[in-house]
Amino acid sequence: MCPHDPVCPSAEAPDREAARTLACHPEQGWSLLCNGVVLFEDTGELLPGGTAIAPHRPDPLVGAI
Repeated sequence: MCPHDPVCPSAEAPDREAARTLACHPEQGWSLLCNGVVLFEDTGELLPGGTAIAPHRPDPLVGAI
């Protein structure tokens, strides 16, 4: 269980990326969050149960200057 106050969001929560970072390996492109989620630099995720979440980068603005 998360020892932080307030408690980090669970791996199933929509805001799971807001959990605190436990280990960061930028040279390898990933971080381990407190809730067990592995977050990749391309915004992909690997959940504790093995479910992969595809990268979800924001769409570029259409017609942006």
